Amino acid sequence: MARIVMKFGGTSVADIERIKNVARRVRAEVESGNEVAVAVSAMAGVTNQLVEHVRGAAKLYDLREYDAVVSSGENVTAGLLAIVLQSQGIQARSWQGWQIPILTDAAHGSARIERIETGELLQRLSQGEVAVVAGFQGLEPERNRVTTLGRGGTDTSGVALAAALEADRCDIYTDVDGVYTSDPRIVKKARKLERVTYEEMLEMASLGAKVLQTRSVEMAMKHRVRVQVRSSFDDAPGTLIVDEDEILEQAIVSGVTYSRDEAKITLQQVLDKPGVAAGIFGPLAEAAINVDMIVQSVSAGTGATDMTFTVTRADLDRAIAVLEQNRAAYGDAVLSVDPNVVKVSVIGVGMRSHAGVAQQMFRTLAEKGINIQVITTSEIKISVLIAEDYTELALRSLHSAYGLDDA
Repeated sequence: MARIVMKFGGTSVADIERIKNVARRVRAEVESGNEVAVAVSAMAGVTNQLVEHVRGAAKLYDLREYDAVVSSGENVTAGLLAIVLQSQGIQARSWQGWQIPILTDAAHGSARIERIETGELLQRLSQGEVAVVAGFQGLEPERNRVTTLGRGGTDTSGVALAAALEADRCDIYTDVDGVYTSDPRIVKKARKLERVTYEEMLEMASLGAKVLQTRSVEMAMKHRVRVQVRSSFDDAPGTLIVDEDEILEQAIVSGVTYSRDEAKITLQQVLDKPGVAAGIFGPLAEAAINVDMIVQSVSAGTGATDMTFTVTRADLDRAIAVLEQNRAAYGDAVLSVDPNVVKVSVIGVGMRSHAGVAQQMFRTLAEKGINIQVITTSEIKISVLIAEDYTELALRSLHSAYGLDDA
């Protein structure tokens, strides 16, 4: 007997017929003799509608009430799935986050799970009952208020449940059948990976791949939860996300990703003296604006420097406003912006032990006439910022250059 946590996203539970399909998958696991807990999202489109209701009610709203409203979609799905399972002769009940409870901090709208009380859940599972848990939500104990975990938070709910229940595996069911070497909508020769490491998946998720929420991968890596990404609509094997030790032979590069959610800001002729960078980036941090790629170039003998960095497109207007309000920090520098950029990354744990990966990337882009504007690296990834018009060409060229094309 194994203990399995199954997570189903919004497209998987979009209507009653799809919920019945989910129930079929859950029943198959139960009939195989496994203990099963299920984490479910709201039905497709429901959370967006609830968010719009809140915004329509008031421009400035209490985040605690926001959480009370937008978390309700998962309650509906959990109840419906429990009803369908019961109608098929499977013992099941729905659980809301506060009933378990899933305890979080007080950061409403993007709360972090601190612990899960699993006593009663484990008892019910041992009796053969399926636990259908409303994902995306928890409980802030000091004020006894419902919290939500941020968009895509049901992934985190599923992985957190698997960790707390010491499950053998967490299966993430979605509308794709696994993790691919690149976006198959753009790179037709992209292929599904049988296994990928936590570190690679974390980089992929943070650099544009939309398969899993980044925080769920962080949690899986921390607690060594084996995660499988599978399709809700067919029975093909998915992609296992596992520890590096479970992969016998590492490819140098496992994937090529992209993120269009980038905007470039450049400050030209900034005074080159101590404290200027802190004066620029400090106010941005205080405004909760995340800065990603940063490049500084010094003009010899002029006492001035140029500084380029990126923010998300959603934060661009706020970032400009913050910079304008703090002009004293960088003097008479010229501020320019470019929202028409994309970040392209190559990722692979094999890069740790192989030289020439960056050179291959730069040469490939140069051969295609693609100019690199900004470069950042880590131990297992290289990211470049390029003009958005070259996104598809860059992805396909790099995918081929690193030998990732499906034979």
